[in-house]
Amino acid sequence: MARPEPSEYAAYFGKYVALVPEDDIVPAMEKELEQTLTLLRSVPEKEALVRHAPYTWSIKEVVGHLTDTERIFGYRALRIARGDTTPLPGFDENAYAQAAAFDRCPLRELSAEFEAVRRSHLWLFRHLPDEAWTRKGVANDNSISVRAIAYNILGHERHHAAIIRKRLAGS
Repeated sequence: MARPEPSEYAAYFGKYVALVPEDDIVPAMEKELEQTLTLLRSVPEKEALVRHAPYTWSIKEVVGHLTDTERIFGYRALRIARGDTTPLPGFDENAYAQAAAFDRCPLRELSAEFEAVRRSHLWLFRHLPDEAWTRKGVANDNSISVRAIAYNILGHERHHAAIIRKRLAGS
């Protein structure tokens, strides 16, 4: 499968797509999941609550954000892949994080939830017919293709995993 063209996603998402040089997105998503889970298993529970300046979220909140975002993007991919042309709304990640109160949850459970959501999406993407990957829909008032969504999911994960590594190295 070819990488998404810039015309397949909003310019804002270019920073995430740029973090994914692979052409075969599904194995890349699976491999990255294992790397992220290894990283999260190395974080002590107490450290998962720390807010390292300049960041405003704890590591638990970051993991919860990754899960929420993956769910929303996966839902968008499903709808668009199935030919649904209904415009899909955006979401306020900060309001979601605040409402979820992720800091009350054990990090190991948040990590397991992220893993379950990702594994579900791996099955979704594995079973898409070829023509579904290039279908476009509208999400948050922007045109986006299914393959661009998959690349955004992975790039978004890589972006936040890099921040977690940086935070842990500085603590």
